[in-house]
Amino acid sequence: MAADKAGIETFFNNEEIQKPSLSPDGKTLAILAPAKQTGYLQLIVINLDNMSSKVLTGFSNADVASYSWVNNRRIVYSGGFHDVAEGDLRFYPGLFAINIDGTERVQIASPDPAERSTTDTHIISHTLTGPTWLISTDKSYQTDNVYVGQSVFNNLDDIKAIRLLKVNTKTGRATTYERVGNTMTWLIDSTGTPRISTTLEKGIKTVYYLDPVNSKWRKLAEFPRLDSKGFEPLAIAPDGNLYVISNAGADTEAVYKYDLSKNALDDTPVVTLKGYDFSGSLIMDDVKNRLVGVHYLTDGQSTAWLDPDINAIQKKIDGIFPSTINQLSFSRQYTDPFIVITSFSDRQPTVYYLYNQRTEKIFNIGETHPAIKPQEMSGQDFIHYQAKDGLSIPAYLTLPKGSSKKNLPMIVLVHGGPYARGAEWEWDPEVQFLASRGYAVLQPEFRGSTGFGSRHFTAGFKQWGLAMQEDIADGARWAIAQGYADPKRICIAGASYGGYATLMGLAKNPELFKCGFEWIGVTDLNLLFELSWLSDMSEESQKYSMPVLVGDPVKDAKQLKETSPINIADQIKQPLLMAYGGSDRRVPIKHGESFRDAVTKTNKQVEWIQYVDEGHGWHLVKNRVDFWSRVEKFLEKNLAPQ
Repeated sequence: MAADKAGIETFFNNEEIQKPSLSPDGKTLAILAPAKQTGYLQLIVINLDNMSSKVLTGFSNADVASYSWVNNRRIVYSGGFHDVAEGDLRFYPGLFAINIDGTERVQIASPDPAERSTTDTHIISHTLTGPTWLISTDKSYQTDNVYVGQSVFNNLDDIKAIRLLKVNTKTGRATTYERVGNTMTWLIDSTGTPRISTTLEKGIKTVYYLDPVNSKWRKLAEFPRLDSKGFEPLAIAPDGNLYVISNAGADTEAVYKYDLSKNALDDTPVVTLKGYDFSGSLIMDDVKNRLVGVHYLTDGQSTAWLDPDINAIQKKIDGIFPSTINQLSFSRQYTDPFIVITSFSDRQPTVYYLYNQRTEKIFNIGETHPAIKPQEMSGQDFIHYQAKDGLSIPAYLTLPKGSSKKNLPMIVLVHGGPYARGAEWEWDPEVQFLASRGYAVLQPEFRGSTGFGSRHFTAGFKQWGLAMQEDIADGARWAIAQGYADPKRICIAGASYGGYATLMGLAKNPELFKCGFEWIGVTDLNLLFELSWLSDMSEESQKYSMPVLVGDPVKDAKQLKETSPINIADQIKQPLLMAYGGSDRRVPIKHGESFRDAVTKTNKQVEWIQYVDEGHGWHLVKNRVDFWSRVEKFLEKNLAPQ
């Protein structure tokens, strides 16, 4: 390895500093940081009056994985394990609470999976059991209450609903709220009342509203889950207004106010993003009962402030840090002196700062990846290219820093999902690692990807291995035509659906892709429809979503067979690296083993990797480092920069 290349561990270590958050009164800062002796994340609190800090709490054998302020005096938190693979997990995260002076620590939910709650509507005053997680704190920050969710399972062990409970974090006393059918999402208003309930049953989504007039649930709308004419509840404002995300007959999704008296969207959207579906959140001022800003994603993250004073602060911070995205986080009063700044870019991993808007002093809180040197990283550009049928395909292009930017070895990196957003403008360890080794990286947002409008999304229905695959190949052709990619040195790669696309790309386009590496990839589409304890695919999804998205196992049997890599394994002659997790329930290892056995009959250039205890992705640092070390050697052998 050349002296100027950062070590693999530098890219794939866990984040060091995480989740700084101000108390509601802005006088205390909490943050997660690793203990020197064990490396487990601890919860640390900093008194901002004198900048003194202390370790508030932690576990001897686990991380504090997440936390939230209950009020100025109290924090609720849960556990996690950065050093335990998915197959070895024997505990739930649990839920705990503690005062910031270290007193009155209470276990709210047990981490012991042997205990599972099966009861429903009742009042309890003992430790909760089963998978339990925080949904919301009391927005008044004047009580010790929080709102938590619990999974309700059917006889196939699928999650059929989410139970909502209000829990007192000091006494442990919990009240379960009545559900309207199989509620999967809840919205809680500023008074602490569950106001919106969304159910999903047999492919039909139904949205209910708890009417304050009679305290009864009222149906607002009902529509098929994949119907672009439906809507998704986004937020209940302090003034009681409901905001939703909807296409409303347009191509892209926008934010609308929902008229609860008419059971209809307002005619004019509140937030629209040209060329993008809305993805983000509304920022509320619970003190003055108003909407003050919007976080949103286009090619990268951004914030629009409706309050001119806050907008002036944003402009000032952006002037201080001009080359990064700078997200501001306030205490409950936006006029309190301290603000947390989350700063990042395509080259810079996240750095956290504390800004005093009265003195204008800035303090560096910490970095997620302090060993990364931004000046050595590569720039990422958002581009579009045209597919064969004329559809515009968004993509991200990263060219190695210091390269000629022409005739480069290229990795076409395909995202998973596939019905998901693949990338955004930010520091990505996989992309930056590959670029640091001299490879250009193209990340196509092929049809079916979300975030770019209904037309782009629905064009991917039942197109696994077909038009979706052509979009990826067209991206490689575009890169060749632009002069970025050496046509003799292009490799295709990806995980999950990206692994599937890697195998299909090698089989269908050997003239483009000279090698491929994939991990946890789907190899047999029919296996996706099997009900088995080995898979976490729900019956709801298999019956009502996948036949629309992937194909009907009966009506589309011929297509599913022809577009399953397992049935065309003999067409792959190029070098191939495959990696799978032995405890993966999303893409069980049977996918990988069956394909490995088939492809090695005719291809002797196949490398197989199995991480026995890993699931759908590499949780352990040692496995991430091992995998990407093998990828580096594989590429040096088959695609080395000249």
